[in-house]
Amino acid sequence: MQDYKAFLDNGIDEIHSGKFKKGIENINKSLELKNDWEIPYFFRAVAYHALGNYDEAMLDYTKALQFNEKMTDAYYNRARIILTRKDIENPDINQAVKDLEKALELDAKFIDAMYALAAAHKKLGNYTEALKHLDKLLEIEPEAVNARALKKLLLQKYIK
Repeated sequence: MQDYKAFLDNGIDEIHSGKFKKGIENINKSLELKNDWEIPYFFRAVAYHALGNYDEAMLDYTKALQFNEKMTDAYYNRARIILTRKDIENPDINQAVKDLEKALELDAKFIDAMYALAAAHKKLGNYTEALKHLDKLLEIEPEAVNARALKKLLLQKYIK
């Protein structure tokens, strides 16, 4: 019998090397042998995400979370897809907010998730909520340039 772990390890190595299609092939072989845990789904989602196959990535991030609801990066990456896709007319920003809040519940100092949550609230028109998350981020990372810029924009343009 072939070893699912060897296929998975090779797939992860290829993904880290930017060989996403080859990584997916190996992870698929791994999943044929063992498909009841989160790791292969998460890494295949990362590869699909990098290739711009967002629907497949969303399905795999969701599948990974079904096996392990504490995968902070899966929540964050799923939210990022929702917030950055240009091919969907009305993305579900509220779902992105839920995913980012869950990521922050699991890791209260996840700065990228804080920034993304502030950006999501800005898109929803919740400017004071966005400011709250930016202030929390800037307490942790005072030199966060993007957070400072977004805060300045909110204060100058949206909050009078």
